Order: sequence, then structure tokens, then C-alpha cells
Amino acid sequence: MRQLSAYAAVARATSFTAAAARLGVSQSSLSRAVADLERQVGAQLLERDTRNVQLTAAGAEALRIAEQILGAHRAGMNELDRFLLGESGTVAVATLPSVAAVLLPQVISGFRAARPRVAVRLLDGLERAVLNRVLSGDADFAITTVGVPPDRLEHRPLVRDRFVAVLHEDHPLAAHDEVGWADLAREPFLAVGRDSSVRRLTDAAFGQVDAHAVPAAEAGSVATVGGLVAAGLGVSALPALVLPLLGTGPFAFRPLVDPVVDRRLDIALRARRTLPRVTEHFLETLEDFRGQGRELPPGVSWA
Repeated sequence: MRQLSAYAAVARATSFTAAAARLGVSQSSLSRAVADLERQVGAQLLERDTRNVQLTAAGAEALRIAEQILGAHRAGMNELDRFLLGESGTVAVATLPSVAAVLLPQVISGFRAARPRVAVRLLDGLERAVLNRVLSGDADFAITTVGVPPDRLEHRPLVRDRFVAVLHEDHPLAAHDEVGWADLAREPFLAVGRDSSVRRLTDAAFGQVDAHAVPAAEAGSVATVGGLVAAGLGVSALPALVLPLLGTGPFAFRPLVDPVVDRRLDIALRARRTLPRVTEHFLETLEDFRGQGRELPPGVSWA
């Protein structure tokens, strides 16, 4: 790069004296750099006399290529500077579908308004897959349920959302202000698939009241469970952040009690790992939203 810069300066100025003055170096160092470049390419690039410097045919082509290389180098170094400052790059977030659809859109909007060169990549999935994305390095961090945290992850509490009974609006339990888990267990229960953190938490809640709720049906998608409830096939229990994913329908939502069950969602990061600056900026934006007490859906609160 030093040789190319020296040669380009001389070739543009057609003068070693003018190029040396512009670069603030000695003429002898410029002469050595150009001579070294000529030896490397195996061709004479400049014709010199005591007063003038002229480009040979090879020299004109070398100048064109040198300017391309120098321009690409400058652009690349500028892009690297922006990345190191957190002004460009990609933030990869692994998260649950409800977080991706309900909690993060406003955060991403605020973040990209300040850093339009940064892309945000959402990797949504179930709890185990989300955590594996972080452990494998595919994601910078995750927002997910706590579960049993592996030793290699650091957790930071973010939000809590309360479980509610999801009922058809004509269901008899919809006439109650609150619904107990034991009452729910006596109805045909529509469960989320076993790979979901929601299923783990609902099974644990039924266990606390010594109720064995055998699912009348189960589905991997929350939207599918909502469709079954809307068709009057049974009842379900879902955390509040999930409810917007159900869409419109003849639903009635009632707080679940005895016991009250909250789902905790954490930021999960690989322990002892230095995050890219751009990811730190995203987490700062997320913390700003929490610090400002931004409004969350009913039943959801900042941890």
C-alpha cells in the first residue's frame, strides 16, 4: 500500500518534487518506493529526466489499478471504523416468536433510526433452539425464558408476563373475573407442543394443584391453539405476551390464579464473551426502553 500510494502521488503530479511536498516525505524515499514497485511488477512505469516525469503505457495502467486498490482500501478501512464504533454491521438476536413479534419491533425501530447502517437479524424459535443459537455463536444474544440456564450463559432479567386463561367468549368460565388452574384442568385442555417453554410452565402449574390435565389436543403453533379455542374445542393457558399472536377471534382472557404464574424472559449472553460494539448499542437501546418505562401489553411488565 505504501508503494502504491507513493506511485499514485507521483503519477498524478508527474513530478517527484510536487508529490514529495504533497505527501510530506523526501524525494529519495518516493524514488525508492517507485523503484521497488517497478522491480516487483517487472516493468518500467515512469520515464524520468531532470525536469519531467511521464507515464509509460504500463505506468498508465498501473495508475488505474493502483487507484482502484487505494480506493477500495480507504472504503474498507472506513467501513471497519464504522463497525468498531458500532455504526455498521449486523445484530443477530435469537428469541421466542412472541418477543420477536410483540416486544422487539419498537426497539428495532428506535435503534435503526439512530443507526440506519445496522441490520437486525431475528432468529425466532423455541426455547432450546434459541439458547443453542447463542451457545453456537449464531446469535449475539437471546431473549428467552429462563429454563435451566447452562453454565456458559449469563442471564439478565428483562420482562415478566402473567399466564391467563384463553377461553371462547361463550364458555361458562368466561363469566368469572378470575379462573383457577384446577378449574381449567377440568375442561378439555388445548396445549402447546412439548418443545415449548409454555408447555413446561403450564405442566408445572397443573402439578402445583395436583391436577393432571391430559391435552384434548396439542399444536406446535400458538396461532393453531388459538384457532382450536375459537372453534370451541376447549380452553388453554398462555402468557400475556403471546396473546397478540392469536389474532382476532371470539376470545375471552381471564387472569389465572391459585397459583399466579409468571413467565420470566431474560437476556441470555455467552459468559465471558466480548460483544461487538453494535450489539452493545442494541442492548443499550433495549435498556433505554425499559428505563423509560415504555408501555407493554396488559399482563406484561418490565422485570
